[in-house]
Amino acid sequence: MAEITMPAAEVNEGVYTDEVKSYEFAFHILPTVAEGEVPDVQSKIKAHITNAGGAIFDEEAPERFDLVYPIVRHLEGKNRKFTSAYFGWIRFRLPSEKLEAMRTELGDETDILRSLLLRLTKIEEGNPFRFHEHRKSLKMVEVVDGEAEPMKEVLTEAETPAIVEEEALTESLERITHESEKSVEEKVIDEKAV
Repeated sequence: MAEITMPAAEVNEGVYTDEVKSYEFAFHILPTVAEGEVPDVQSKIKAHITNAGGAIFDEEAPERFDLVYPIVRHLEGKNRKFTSAYFGWIRFRLPSEKLEAMRTELGDETDILRSLLLRLTKIEEGNPFRFHEHRKSLKMVEVVDGEAEPMKEVLTEAETPAIVEEEALTESLERITHESEKSVEEKVIDEKAV
């Protein structure tokens, strides 16, 4: 049988030395940006990503919400405190060797209050957490006469509490109380024996 040799793989210049990885860029846009200009800021962020060679595959448009705690940022010569911001995220694929240049460009964006760049695992890549959808699905509180009261839930038939007769309830309470007293007496006797 003749021996077949395979040629060595050639290295092509211009081919990435690193594999393409998935990232998420989560950001808060300053609340001082007019609501109509927020999509423009998001477009600038997307342009930075695509100019660096990134391919965007998912995103959540920024929406305004109240922050859990205030964020202080030095702007226009003084420290300013912000209690709300527009939050959004963009997911993209990019060779890791181009990441630092893109990060530097995004860091120069003046309309971003704060940001976070994460590398995604395969599981995270396939299961994005949609913050604004989740926030809207939570049960809200209804304000009545200045005091907050939880909204009444509609219970299904299986969740409807059972009606207990007073006599049965009294019997159960007496039995529990009696067992509890008996248990305390046994402990006291055991402690005296020691």
